[in-house]
Amino acid sequence: MTLASPTRIALAGIGKIARDQHIPHIAASPDFELVAAVTGHAAPDGVPGFKTIDEMMAAMPDVQAISICTPPRGRLSLIQQALDHGLDVMIEKPPAATLSEAQAFARAAEQAGKVLFATWHSREAAAVEPARQWLATRTIRRVAVNWKEDVRVWHPGQAWIWEPGIGVFDPGINALSVITRILPRPLLLDAAELRFPSNRDAPIAADLDFTDTAGVPVRVEFDFDQTGPQTWDVDVETDDGQLKLSMGASQMAVDGTPVDVGDEPEYARLYRRFAECLRDRVSDVDLSPFVHVNDAFLLGRRVTVGEFSE
Repeated sequence: MTLASPTRIALAGIGKIARDQHIPHIAASPDFELVAAVTGHAAPDGVPGFKTIDEMMAAMPDVQAISICTPPRGRLSLIQQALDHGLDVMIEKPPAATLSEAQAFARAAEQAGKVLFATWHSREAAAVEPARQWLATRTIRRVAVNWKEDVRVWHPGQAWIWEPGIGVFDPGINALSVITRILPRPLLLDAAELRFPSNRDAPIAADLDFTDTAGVPVRVEFDFDQTGPQTWDVDVETDDGQLKLSMGASQMAVDGTPVDVGDEPEYARLYRRFAECLRDRVSDVDLSPFVHVNDAFLLGRRVTVGEFSE
């Protein structure tokens, strides 16, 4: 069900993800109309740009919602400005620079009576829900996650990715968002190793060992220096077959046989979900993937590796 009329939405932060995903999917959605941008760079064609939310709302008080695509550091003040102006808010992942900040703006949205949608785009990959349903009736024996990509390809020249607390967990949190959705029980971190380039403040690779609350082992490996083919796989061994998610959980196979899960894009699903939240006036803020990242930094053994260069 679509909204009765399109929501007038603004975008904050016009970088790669906004141009590649948000702008085209807002344009394709019957539920939203992109009417403004808050950015220090060029605004999308045909849309007025503003330096701040305050400036935008002074000029365009009929904006109803904002989708925030800025780097995570400093999100709290941006979200608070939006709430102060009565806007509903959608945010890109990772949700914030710190867990306490994310919890703070979740409380702020609740107190303001506004919708907050903290998105995990990989949860909207086509195979996620079919995988969750398939696993629900089986006994899981072990899980292996390999999420490895080249930062030079996906974040060219983006210095923020190497700020403390981000690094390989920017893509890695996508994998965590998938497994915390498809697995039936909560995960507990047992051990972690974080590998930091000697010239960077964030890890380029990480290995995480979890067990779920029934003792099932879950091994997670992240790498931000993967050249050649990129790898975004989840393998689940059960008592009744082997499930494999690949290509960021957009594809699914059981015992090597592909399963048709469709091909609807992740961001089309995200904006449909935001429309549902707006229609029902409910927030959707699950911070569990972010909690696991925080646990990894708390418990992880730090290892220094060679310098990283682009």
